[in-house]
Amino acid sequence: MAISIETFFLAAQAHGTLQAQVQQMITEAILSGRAQRGDKLPSTRKLAAHLGVSRITITLAYTEMLANDYLTSQGRSGYYVSQNAPAPPIFSPPKPSVDGVDWGRAIGNTFVGTLTPEKPLDWKSYRYPFTYGQPDETLFDHNSWRLCALKALGQKDQASVIRDQYDRDDSELTSFIARHILPRRGIRAGHDEILVTMGAQNALWLAAQVLLTQRRTAAFEDPCYYSLRDILSQSRCHLAPVPVDADGLPPDLLPPNTDVIFTTPSHQCPTTSTMPIKRRKALLKRAKTLDALIVEDDYEFEMSFLKPPSPALKSLDREGRVIYVGSFSKSLFPGLRLGYLVGAPAFIREARALRSTMLRHPPGLIQRITAYFLSLGYYDAMVRRMGAAFQARREVMEQAIAKHGLDIAGRGVFGGSSFWMRAPSGVNTQVLADELKKDGVLIEPGMAFFTPPASPQNYYRLAYSSIPSERIADGISLIAQAIKKAQT
Repeated sequence: MAISIETFFLAAQAHGTLQAQVQQMITEAILSGRAQRGDKLPSTRKLAAHLGVSRITITLAYTEMLANDYLTSQGRSGYYVSQNAPAPPIFSPPKPSVDGVDWGRAIGNTFVGTLTPEKPLDWKSYRYPFTYGQPDETLFDHNSWRLCALKALGQKDQASVIRDQYDRDDSELTSFIARHILPRRGIRAGHDEILVTMGAQNALWLAAQVLLTQRRTAAFEDPCYYSLRDILSQSRCHLAPVPVDADGLPPDLLPPNTDVIFTTPSHQCPTTSTMPIKRRKALLKRAKTLDALIVEDDYEFEMSFLKPPSPALKSLDREGRVIYVGSFSKSLFPGLRLGYLVGAPAFIREARALRSTMLRHPPGLIQRITAYFLSLGYYDAMVRRMGAAFQARREVMEQAIAKHGLDIAGRGVFGGSSFWMRAPSGVNTQVLADELKKDGVLIEPGMAFFTPPASPQNYYRLAYSSIPSERIADGISLIAQAIKKAQT
Protein backbone atom coordinates (compact mmCIF):
# COMPACT_ATOMS: atom_id res chain seq x y z
CA MET A 1 0.00 0.00 0.00
CA ALA A 2 1.06 3.61 -0.47
CA ILE A 3 2.09 5.64 2.57
CA SER A 4 0.06 8.83 3.00
CA ILE A 5 2.17 11.87 2.31
CA GLU A 6 0.36 13.67 5.14
CA THR A 7 2.18 11.50 7.70
CA PHE A 8 5.57 13.01 6.76
CA PHE A 9 6.82 16.28 8.25
CA LEU A 10 10.18 17.73 9.28
CA ALA A 11 10.62 18.39 12.99
CA ALA A 12 10.92 22.10 13.76
CA GLN A 13 13.86 21.60 16.15
CA ALA A 14 15.72 19.05 13.96
CA HIS A 15 19.47 19.38 13.42
CA GLY A 16 21.73 18.48 10.50
CA THR A 17 21.35 18.95 6.76
CA LEU A 18 17.96 18.77 5.08
CA GLN A 19 19.01 15.50 3.46
CA ALA A 20 19.85 14.02 6.87
CA GLN A 21 16.55 15.26 8.30
CA VAL A 22 14.63 13.59 5.47
CA GLN A 23 16.52 10.33 6.03
CA GLN A 24 15.79 10.47 9.76
CA MET A 25 12.12 11.20 9.10
CA ILE A 26 11.72 8.13 6.84
CA THR A 27 13.77 5.91 9.17
CA GLU A 28 11.55 6.86 12.11
CA ALA A 29 8.47 6.01 10.02
CA ILE A 30 9.90 2.53 9.32
CA LEU A 31 11.06 1.87 12.90
CA SER A 32 7.75 3.03 14.37
CA GLY A 33 5.77 0.71 12.10
CA ARG A 34 3.95 3.50 10.21
CA ALA A 35 5.83 2.47 7.09
CA GLN A 36 5.99 -1.29 6.71
CA ARG A 37 7.93 -3.59 4.41
CA GLY A 38 6.59 -3.35 0.85
CA ASP A 39 4.86 0.02 1.37
CA LYS A 40 5.29 2.56 -1.42
CA LEU A 41 6.83 5.94 -0.56
CA PRO A 42 5.64 9.24 -2.07
CA SER A 43 7.40 10.26 -5.27
CA THR A 44 10.38 12.59 -4.94
CA ARG A 45 8.44 15.39 -6.63
CA LYS A 46 5.38 15.13 -4.35
CA LEU A 47 7.41 14.75 -1.15
CA ALA A 48 9.62 17.72 -2.06
CA ALA A 49 6.56 19.90 -2.68
CA HIS A 50 4.94 18.69 0.55
CA LEU A 51 8.02 19.38 2.71
CA GLY A 52 9.01 22.59 0.90
CA VAL A 53 12.49 21.41 -0.05
CA SER A 54 14.23 20.84 -3.35
CA ARG A 55 13.59 17.64 -5.27
CA ILE A 56 17.32 16.84 -5.40
CA THR A 57 17.37 16.76 -1.57
CA ILE A 58 14.70 14.05 -1.56
CA THR A 59 16.44 12.15 -4.36
CA LEU A 60 19.75 12.14 -2.49
CA ALA A 61 18.05 10.97 0.73
CA TYR A 62 16.26 8.14 -1.11
CA THR A 63 19.54 7.15 -2.84
CA GLU A 64 21.39 6.97 0.50
CA MET A 65 18.64 4.80 1.97
CA LEU A 66 18.78 2.53 -1.10
CA ALA A 67 22.45 1.93 -0.35
CA ASN A 68 21.60 1.10 3.29
CA ASP A 69 18.87 -1.35 2.14
CA TYR A 70 16.11 0.61 3.88
CA LEU A 71 14.48 1.22 0.50
CA THR A 72 14.28 -0.50 -2.87
CA SER A 73 13.62 0.98 -6.29
CA GLN A 74 11.36 -0.66 -8.84
CA GLY A 75 12.24 1.27 -11.97
CA ARG A 76 9.61 3.78 -12.99
CA SER A 77 7.22 2.43 -10.36
CA GLY A 78 8.95 4.34 -7.54
CA TYR A 79 10.50 3.70 -4.16
CA TYR A 80 9.38 1.07 -1.62
CA VAL A 81 10.33 0.06 1.91
CA SER A 82 12.80 -2.80 1.55
CA GLN A 83 11.93 -6.31 2.64
CA ASN A 84 15.26 -6.21 4.51
CA ALA A 85 14.42 -3.03 6.40
CA PRO A 86 14.49 -3.35 10.20
CA ALA A 87 11.26 -4.55 11.72
CA PRO A 88 9.67 -2.16 14.25
CA PRO A 89 10.45 -3.15 17.84
CA ILE A 90 7.71 -4.77 19.88
CA PHE A 91 7.21 -2.79 23.05
CA SER A 92 4.50 -1.42 25.28
CA PRO A 93 4.22 2.35 25.61
CA PRO A 94 5.64 3.54 28.92
CA LYS A 95 3.10 4.08 31.68
CA PRO A 96 3.13 7.23 33.78
CA SER A 97 5.31 6.72 36.84
CA VAL A 98 2.61 8.32 38.99
CA ASP A 99 -1.14 8.36 38.32
CA GLY A 100 -2.18 11.81 39.42
CA VAL A 101 -5.91 11.08 39.25
CA ASP A 102 -7.91 9.60 42.11
CA TRP A 103 -10.21 7.51 39.92
CA GLY A 104 -12.22 6.27 42.90
CA ARG A 105 -13.37 9.86 43.42
CA ALA A 106 -13.37 10.96 39.76
CA ILE A 107 -15.70 8.22 38.51
CA GLY A 108 -19.25 9.24 39.30
CA ASN A 109 -20.99 6.04 38.18
CA THR A 110 -19.60 2.50 38.08
CA PHE A 111 -20.62 -0.08 35.49
CA VAL A 112 -18.15 -2.89 36.16
CA GLY A 113 -18.49 -5.65 38.70
CA THR A 114 -21.95 -6.82 37.60
CA LEU A 115 -23.03 -10.46 37.49
CA THR A 116 -23.08 -10.50 33.68
CA PRO A 117 -20.87 -13.48 32.77
CA GLU A 118 -18.03 -13.33 30.31
CA LYS A 119 -18.53 -15.71 27.42
CA PRO A 120 -15.52 -17.22 25.63
CA LEU A 121 -14.76 -15.48 22.35
CA ASP A 122 -13.16 -18.68 21.06
CA TRP A 123 -16.36 -20.71 21.45
CA LYS A 124 -15.97 -22.10 17.92
CA SER A 125 -12.79 -23.87 18.96
CA TYR A 126 -14.81 -26.08 21.35
CA ARG A 127 -16.19 -29.28 19.87
CA TYR A 128 -19.41 -29.16 21.89
CA PRO A 129 -20.51 -25.50 22.13
CA PHE A 130 -23.88 -25.56 23.91
CA THR A 131 -23.48 -21.80 24.13
CA TYR A 132 -26.44 -19.46 23.80
CA GLY A 133 -26.78 -16.52 21.42
CA GLN A 134 -24.10 -17.50 18.90
CA PRO A 135 -24.92 -18.17 15.23
CA ASP A 136 -24.45 -21.22 13.08
CA GLU A 137 -22.74 -19.67 10.08
CA THR A 138 -23.84 -22.55 7.85
CA LEU A 139 -27.47 -21.45 8.27
CA PHE A 140 -26.88 -17.80 7.35
CA ASP A 141 -27.64 -16.77 3.77
CA HIS A 142 -24.35 -15.01 2.99
CA ASN A 143 -24.99 -14.66 -0.74
CA SER A 144 -28.38 -13.00 -0.35
CA TRP A 145 -27.07 -10.66 2.35
CA ARG A 146 -24.21 -9.67 0.03
CA LEU A 147 -26.66 -8.98 -2.81
CA CYS A 148 -28.73 -6.79 -0.51
CA ALA A 149 -25.59 -4.93 0.57
CA LEU A 150 -24.70 -4.25 -3.07
CA LYS A 151 -28.23 -3.08 -3.75
CA ALA A 152 -28.14 -0.74 -0.75
CA LEU A 153 -24.85 0.73 -1.99
CA GLY A 154 -26.36 1.58 -5.38
CA GLN A 155 -27.01 5.08 -6.68
CA LYS A 156 -30.74 4.83 -5.93
CA ASP A 157 -30.16 4.46 -2.19
CA GLN A 158 -27.17 6.74 -1.88
CA ALA A 159 -28.97 9.56 -0.06
CA SER A 160 -30.57 7.26 2.52
CA VAL A 161 -27.26 5.54 3.22
CA ILE A 162 -24.75 8.40 3.38
CA ARG A 163 -26.78 11.30 4.80
CA ASP A 164 -27.12 12.11 8.47
CA GLN A 165 -30.76 11.32 9.17
CA TYR A 166 -30.53 13.04 12.57
CA ASP A 167 -33.15 11.19 14.65
CA ARG A 168 -34.96 9.48 11.77
CA ASP A 169 -35.06 5.78 10.85
CA ASP A 170 -35.02 4.10 7.46
CA SER A 171 -38.57 4.32 6.17
CA GLU A 172 -38.19 1.08 4.20
CA LEU A 173 -37.28 -0.81 7.37
CA THR A 174 -39.97 0.68 9.60
CA SER A 175 -42.57 0.06 6.88
CA PHE A 176 -41.67 -3.62 6.71
CA ILE A 177 -41.74 -3.92 10.50
CA ALA A 178 -45.18 -2.27 10.58
CA ARG A 179 -46.67 -4.20 7.65
CA HIS A 180 -45.06 -7.62 7.97
CA ILE A 181 -43.33 -8.31 11.30
CA LEU A 182 -45.74 -6.80 13.81
CA PRO A 183 -48.98 -8.17 12.26
CA ARG A 184 -47.56 -11.69 12.82
CA ARG A 185 -47.64 -10.84 16.52
CA GLY A 186 -51.12 -9.34 16.30
CA ILE A 187 -49.79 -5.77 16.63
CA ARG A 188 -50.82 -2.74 14.60
CA ALA A 189 -48.55 0.32 14.73
CA GLY A 190 -47.85 3.47 12.74
CA HIS A 191 -44.47 4.99 11.94
CA ASP A 192 -44.69 7.32 14.94
CA GLU A 193 -45.00 4.26 17.19
CA ILE A 194 -41.82 2.47 16.02
CA LEU A 195 -38.19 3.23 16.87
CA VAL A 196 -35.21 1.27 15.50
CA THR A 197 -32.58 0.45 18.15
CA MET A 198 -29.13 -1.08 18.39
CA GLY A 199 -30.55 -4.46 19.39
CA ALA A 200 -33.02 -5.47 22.10
CA GLN A 201 -30.59 -4.58 24.89
CA ASN A 202 -30.41 -0.98 23.67
CA ALA A 203 -34.22 -0.96 23.48
CA LEU A 204 -34.48 -2.10 27.10
CA TRP A 205 -31.99 0.57 28.17
CA LEU A 206 -33.91 3.30 26.38
CA ALA A 207 -37.17 2.15 27.98
CA ALA A 208 -35.59 2.09 31.44
CA GLN A 209 -34.08 5.55 31.04
CA VAL A 210 -37.33 7.11 29.82
CA LEU A 211 -39.70 5.41 32.28
CA LEU A 212 -37.74 5.07 35.52
CA THR A 213 -36.40 7.46 38.14
CA GLN A 214 -34.81 6.96 41.55
CA ARG A 215 -38.27 7.19 43.10
CA ARG A 216 -39.95 4.61 40.84
CA THR A 217 -40.06 0.82 41.16
CA ALA A 218 -39.30 -1.70 38.43
CA ALA A 219 -40.65 -5.24 38.79
CA PHE A 220 -38.84 -7.94 36.83
CA GLU A 221 -38.74 -11.70 36.59
CA ASP A 222 -36.45 -13.81 38.75
CA PRO A 223 -34.55 -15.47 37.15
CA CYS A 224 -34.23 -13.03 34.27
CA TYR A 225 -31.95 -11.79 31.50
CA TYR A 226 -28.93 -10.66 33.52
CA SER A 227 -28.24 -7.62 31.33
CA LEU A 228 -31.74 -6.33 32.07
CA ARG A 229 -30.99 -6.52 35.80
CA ASP A 230 -27.78 -4.58 35.19
CA ILE A 231 -29.70 -1.93 33.23
CA LEU A 232 -32.26 -1.54 35.99
CA SER A 233 -29.58 -1.40 38.69
CA GLN A 234 -27.74 1.34 36.81
CA SER A 235 -30.96 3.36 36.52
CA ARG A 236 -30.97 3.55 40.35
CA CYS A 237 -34.67 2.79 40.56
CA HIS A 238 -36.14 0.54 43.25
CA LEU A 239 -35.82 -3.12 42.23
CA ALA A 240 -38.58 -5.67 42.79
CA PRO A 241 -37.61 -9.18 41.60
CA VAL A 242 -40.64 -11.46 41.23
CA PRO A 243 -40.10 -15.26 41.27
CA VAL A 244 -41.47 -16.94 38.14
CA ASP A 245 -43.29 -20.25 38.02
CA ALA A 246 -44.07 -22.73 35.24
CA ASP A 247 -46.28 -20.11 33.53
CA GLY A 248 -43.91 -17.18 33.84
CA LEU A 249 -44.51 -14.01 35.86
CA PRO A 250 -47.36 -14.31 38.45
CA PRO A 251 -49.35 -11.03 38.36
CA ASP A 252 -50.57 -11.36 41.95
CA LEU A 253 -46.96 -11.23 43.23
CA LEU A 254 -46.33 -7.77 41.80
CA PRO A 255 -45.73 -5.23 44.61
CA PRO A 256 -48.41 -2.55 45.05
CA ASN A 257 -45.92 0.26 44.36
CA THR A 258 -44.80 -1.12 40.96
CA ASP A 259 -44.41 1.50 38.22
CA VAL A 260 -42.92 -0.54 35.34
CA ILE A 261 -43.10 -4.31 34.75
CA PHE A 262 -40.41 -6.01 32.63
CA THR A 263 -41.44 -9.42 31.31
CA THR A 264 -40.75 -12.04 28.62
CA PRO A 265 -44.20 -13.67 28.31
CA SER A 266 -43.73 -15.54 25.02
CA HIS A 267 -40.42 -17.16 25.92
CA GLN A 268 -39.33 -16.48 29.47
CA CYS A 269 -35.62 -15.88 29.82
CA PRO A 270 -34.02 -18.20 30.82
CA THR A 271 -36.64 -20.82 31.83
CA THR A 272 -38.26 -20.75 28.32
CA SER A 273 -41.79 -20.98 29.83
CA THR A 274 -44.70 -19.42 27.92
CA MET A 275 -47.29 -17.31 29.72
CA PRO A 276 -50.84 -18.60 29.00
CA ILE A 277 -53.42 -16.22 27.53
CA LYS A 278 -55.43 -16.24 30.76
CA ARG A 279 -52.40 -15.05 32.76
CA ARG A 280 -51.55 -12.44 30.12
CA LYS A 281 -55.00 -10.94 30.54
CA ALA A 282 -54.59 -11.08 34.31
CA LEU A 283 -51.24 -9.28 33.99
CA LEU A 284 -52.84 -6.50 31.94
CA LYS A 285 -55.60 -6.18 34.51
CA ARG A 286 -53.08 -6.04 37.36
CA ALA A 287 -51.06 -3.38 35.50
CA LYS A 288 -54.22 -1.28 35.12
CA THR A 289 -54.93 -1.56 38.84
CA LEU A 290 -51.37 -0.48 39.65
CA ASP A 291 -51.41 2.17 36.90
CA ALA A 292 -48.16 0.55 35.75
CA LEU A 293 -46.57 0.17 32.33
CA ILE A 294 -45.33 -3.13 30.89
CA VAL A 295 -42.17 -3.62 28.81
CA GLU A 296 -42.59 -6.84 26.81
CA ASP A 297 -39.35 -8.37 25.53
CA ASP A 298 -40.30 -10.70 22.64
CA TYR A 299 -36.70 -11.58 21.78
CA GLU A 300 -37.17 -15.06 20.27
CA PHE A 301 -40.65 -15.29 18.76
CA GLU A 302 -39.30 -16.10 15.27
CA MET A 303 -37.91 -19.37 16.62
CA SER A 304 -41.42 -20.86 17.07
CA PHE A 305 -41.00 -23.96 14.92
CA LEU A 306 -43.10 -26.43 16.94
CA LYS A 307 -46.37 -24.51 16.54
CA PRO A 308 -47.44 -20.90 15.95
CA PRO A 309 -46.64 -18.62 18.89
CA SER A 310 -49.28 -17.08 21.11
CA PRO A 311 -50.25 -13.50 20.28
CA ALA A 312 -47.97 -10.91 21.83
CA LEU A 313 -49.03 -9.36 25.11
CA LYS A 314 -49.19 -6.00 23.32
CA SER A 315 -51.80 -7.37 20.90
CA LEU A 316 -54.14 -7.83 23.90
CA ASP A 317 -53.48 -4.34 25.25
CA ARG A 318 -56.35 -1.89 24.77
CA GLU A 319 -54.96 0.97 26.87
CA GLY A 320 -51.49 1.47 25.42
CA ARG A 321 -49.76 0.21 28.58
CA VAL A 322 -47.47 -2.25 26.80
CA ILE A 323 -44.18 -1.23 25.21
CA TYR A 324 -42.97 -3.94 22.86
CA VAL A 325 -39.32 -4.86 22.27
CA GLY A 326 -38.34 -6.86 19.17
CA SER A 327 -35.00 -7.94 17.77
CA PHE A 328 -33.40 -9.30 14.61
CA SER A 329 -30.32 -10.52 16.48
CA LYS A 330 -31.65 -14.04 17.09
CA SER A 331 -33.33 -14.54 13.73
CA LEU A 332 -30.65 -12.92 11.52
CA PHE A 333 -27.32 -12.81 13.34
CA PRO A 334 -26.23 -11.37 16.72
CA GLY A 335 -23.55 -9.14 15.22
CA LEU A 336 -26.25 -7.16 13.40
CA ARG A 337 -27.29 -5.40 16.64
CA LEU A 338 -30.63 -4.23 15.28
CA GLY A 339 -33.92 -4.20 17.17
CA TYR A 340 -36.95 -1.98 17.64
CA LEU A 341 -39.32 -0.46 20.17
CA VAL A 342 -43.07 -0.20 19.66
CA GLY A 343 -45.10 2.04 21.92
CA ALA A 344 -47.36 5.04 22.23
CA PRO A 345 -46.24 8.11 20.21
CA ALA A 346 -45.52 10.08 23.41
CA PHE A 347 -43.13 7.38 24.63
CA ILE A 348 -41.45 6.91 21.23
CA ARG A 349 -40.82 10.67 20.97
CA GLU A 350 -38.92 10.64 24.24
CA ALA A 351 -37.01 7.45 23.38
CA ARG A 352 -36.11 8.91 19.98
CA ALA A 353 -34.82 12.11 21.57
CA LEU A 354 -32.71 10.12 24.04
CA ARG A 355 -31.34 7.90 21.28
CA SER A 356 -30.46 10.99 19.27
CA THR A 357 -28.27 12.34 22.07
CA MET A 358 -26.35 9.05 22.13
CA LEU A 359 -25.91 7.85 18.57
CA ARG A 360 -28.28 9.84 16.32
CA HIS A 361 -29.61 6.68 14.69
CA PRO A 362 -28.41 3.15 13.86
CA PRO A 363 -26.24 3.19 10.71
CA GLY A 364 -28.30 3.94 7.62
CA LEU A 365 -26.46 1.36 5.52
CA ILE A 366 -27.23 -1.45 7.98
CA GLN A 367 -30.87 -0.42 8.15
CA ARG A 368 -31.25 -0.33 4.36
CA ILE A 369 -29.49 -3.70 3.85
CA THR A 370 -31.77 -5.25 6.47
CA ALA A 371 -34.82 -3.68 4.84
CA TYR A 372 -33.94 -5.28 1.51
CA PHE A 373 -33.16 -8.64 3.14
CA LEU A 374 -36.60 -8.59 4.77
CA SER A 375 -38.65 -7.25 1.88
CA LEU A 376 -37.12 -9.49 -0.81
CA GLY A 377 -38.13 -12.66 1.06
CA TYR A 378 -34.67 -13.79 2.15
CA TYR A 379 -35.49 -13.28 5.83
CA ASP A 380 -38.55 -15.54 5.91
CA ALA A 381 -36.71 -18.23 3.94
CA MET A 382 -33.80 -18.15 6.38
CA VAL A 383 -36.11 -18.26 9.42
CA ARG A 384 -37.78 -21.38 7.99
CA ARG A 385 -34.38 -22.98 7.35
CA MET A 386 -33.20 -22.18 10.88
CA GLY A 387 -36.46 -23.49 12.33
CA ALA A 388 -36.07 -26.82 10.55
CA ALA A 389 -32.45 -27.16 11.71
CA PHE A 390 -33.30 -26.19 15.29
CA GLN A 391 -36.19 -28.65 15.43
CA ALA A 392 -33.91 -31.50 14.31
CA ARG A 393 -31.28 -30.55 16.88
CA ARG A 394 -33.88 -30.19 19.62
CA GLU A 395 -35.16 -33.73 18.97
CA VAL A 396 -31.63 -35.15 19.12
CA MET A 397 -30.94 -33.26 22.35
CA GLU A 398 -34.20 -34.36 23.99
CA GLN A 399 -33.38 -37.99 23.22
CA ALA A 400 -29.83 -37.64 24.57
CA ILE A 401 -31.01 -35.87 27.72
CA ALA A 402 -33.61 -38.57 28.37
CA LYS A 403 -31.07 -41.34 27.75
CA HIS A 404 -28.67 -39.96 30.35
CA GLY A 405 -31.34 -38.99 32.87
CA LEU A 406 -30.60 -35.28 32.95
CA ASP A 407 -33.27 -32.97 34.41
CA ILE A 408 -34.95 -30.40 32.14
CA ALA A 409 -36.25 -27.51 34.26
CA GLY A 410 -37.83 -25.68 31.32
CA ARG A 411 -38.39 -26.21 27.61
CA GLY A 412 -40.06 -23.84 25.18
CA VAL A 413 -43.59 -24.82 24.20
CA PHE A 414 -43.23 -23.28 20.76
CA GLY A 415 -39.54 -23.91 20.10
CA GLY A 416 -36.69 -21.56 20.91
CA SER A 417 -33.01 -22.39 20.90
CA SER A 418 -32.20 -23.75 24.36
CA PHE A 419 -33.15 -25.91 27.35
CA TRP A 420 -33.13 -24.67 30.94
CA MET A 421 -31.52 -27.45 32.96
CA ARG A 422 -31.28 -28.37 36.65
CA ALA A 423 -28.38 -30.37 38.06
CA PRO A 424 -28.76 -32.30 41.36
CA SER A 425 -28.59 -30.27 44.55
CA GLY A 426 -25.02 -29.67 45.64
CA VAL A 427 -23.65 -29.45 42.09
CA ASN A 428 -22.13 -26.05 41.40
CA THR A 429 -22.60 -25.53 37.66
CA GLN A 430 -19.90 -22.85 37.51
CA VAL A 431 -17.38 -25.44 38.69
CA LEU A 432 -19.02 -27.96 36.37
CA ALA A 433 -18.64 -25.58 33.40
CA ASP A 434 -14.94 -25.06 34.14
CA GLU A 435 -14.36 -28.82 34.23
CA LEU A 436 -16.32 -29.44 31.04
CA LYS A 437 -14.22 -26.90 29.12
CA LYS A 438 -11.30 -29.32 29.47
CA ASP A 439 -13.33 -31.84 27.42
CA GLY A 440 -14.32 -29.25 24.79
CA VAL A 441 -17.83 -28.71 26.19
CA LEU A 442 -19.37 -25.29 26.78
CA ILE A 443 -22.44 -24.84 28.99
CA GLU A 444 -23.87 -21.68 30.52
CA PRO A 445 -24.05 -21.67 34.36
CA GLY A 446 -27.38 -20.37 35.61
CA MET A 447 -26.38 -18.46 38.73
CA ALA A 448 -26.06 -15.12 36.91
CA PHE A 449 -29.74 -15.18 35.94
CA PHE A 450 -30.91 -15.08 39.57
CA THR A 451 -31.08 -12.00 41.77
CA PRO A 452 -28.69 -12.20 44.74
CA PRO A 453 -28.47 -13.27 47.44
CA ALA A 454 -30.84 -16.20 46.79
CA SER A 455 -29.02 -17.53 43.72
CA PRO A 456 -29.16 -21.33 43.34
CA GLN A 457 -25.98 -22.81 41.93
CA ASN A 458 -27.32 -25.95 40.26
CA TYR A 459 -29.05 -24.52 37.16
CA TYR A 460 -27.54 -24.22 33.70
CA ARG A 461 -28.58 -23.52 30.12
CA LEU A 462 -27.91 -25.69 27.06
CA ALA A 463 -28.38 -24.09 23.65
CA TYR A 464 -28.50 -25.90 20.32
CA SER A 465 -28.22 -22.89 18.00
CA SER A 466 -24.53 -23.30 17.20
CA ILE A 467 -23.77 -27.03 17.57
CA PRO A 468 -24.27 -29.57 14.75
CA SER A 469 -26.77 -32.37 15.38
CA GLU A 470 -24.13 -35.09 15.04
CA ARG A 471 -22.13 -33.75 18.01
CA ILE A 472 -25.02 -33.24 20.42
CA ALA A 473 -25.29 -36.79 21.79
CA ASP A 474 -21.59 -37.08 22.62
CA GLY A 475 -21.63 -33.65 24.25
CA ILE A 476 -24.62 -34.55 26.44
CA SER A 477 -22.87 -37.77 27.43
CA LEU A 478 -19.85 -35.80 28.63
CA ILE A 479 -22.11 -33.48 30.64
CA ALA A 480 -23.83 -36.46 32.30
CA GLN A 481 -20.46 -38.00 33.19
CA ALA A 482 -19.22 -34.71 34.65
CA ILE A 483 -22.36 -34.34 36.80
CA LYS A 484 -21.95 -37.87 38.17
CA LYS A 485 -18.31 -37.13 38.96
CA ALA A 486 -19.30 -33.89 40.73
CA GLN A 487 -21.67 -35.83 43.00
CA THR A 488 -19.02 -38.28 44.20
